[in-house]
Amino acid sequence: MEFKHTSVLLNECLEGLNIHSDGIYVDGTLGGGGHSLEIVKRLTTGRLIGIDQDAEALKAAAKRLAGFEDKITLVKNNFVNIRKILDELNIEKVDGILLDIGVSSYQIDNPERGFSYKEDAPLDMRMDRDGAVSAKDIVNTYSKEDLARIIREYGEEKFANNIAKHIVSEREKNEITTTKQLSDIVEAAIPASVRKGKKGFAKKTFQALRIEVNAELDVLKDSIDEMIDSLNPGGRLAIITFHSLEDRIVKNAFRTAEDPCICPPNFPVCTCGRKSKGCVVTKRPVIPSDEECQKNKRASSAKLRVFERGNESENNQQQTTNE
Repeated sequence: MEFKHTSVLLNECLEGLNIHSDGIYVDGTLGGGGHSLEIVKRLTTGRLIGIDQDAEALKAAAKRLAGFEDKITLVKNNFVNIRKILDELNIEKVDGILLDIGVSSYQIDNPERGFSYKEDAPLDMRMDRDGAVSAKDIVNTYSKEDLARIIREYGEEKFANNIAKHIVSEREKNEITTTKQLSDIVEAAIPASVRKGKKGFAKKTFQALRIEVNAELDVLKDSIDEMIDSLNPGGRLAIITFHSLEDRIVKNAFRTAEDPCICPPNFPVCTCGRKSKGCVVTKRPVIPSDEECQKNKRASSAKLRVFERGNESENNQQQTTNE
């Protein structure tokens, strides 16, 4: 199957990164290489580091970026390991980092990957196919309480308890191994009055399992500070998210990096000594235009936030002024 993925908020990302022709940039979620291609086109003596944990994505990106081999380095890894990756490449700081969080169109549309509730396929959902834990392992081994918690928190599913109950009941009869099995179980757990005349009730549960399989929220939480620390002064971190859980993590992390003070609000001066790392460029998230959403329905929930690394002396001066 051909690796297809439409780059979301492409022009907005390029503008947000404020690309310099001699800069070093990281695409931490390389995918099919759509964003990276437009970044590398703008480089002369600069360099692009493309990271992805999906071997199929790396292969597709290499093909798409053919002709720019002298400006790119592709790495099979997870962006949570960015500091280790940069150290191995003898790179101390970079000028921009891009993350496009979530699953690619190829991964959703390829039945073999087991991401979609619309196809009958092996229940997998691993972005890194070398990963140890699949969705099948989770639905067949997690306790009812843990399943309910995951589906409720990561899928924001109000029928999480009943879905978890149905999963546990069904797996006692037969191992749950396919996406259709799971989809049917979820649909049956939704009250008939709610389900009447509608479809797609498995979507939230599948989202929750995908997040759990790939530890997506933990990876994001554990990465943002280190990415900001890896930027040169003036360097920017641009992150695209696709649902509220991700966006909340990014928004809060950016806010803390900009204003890390933990002193009580009634303190006349800051005494905690925490220093700002820079500023949030996007005071409100950038969202796709109506035109882009019409062309690519999967873009409709996308939000882009951008953070700019400050100069340490300027940050310290700013904090002194605030005090």
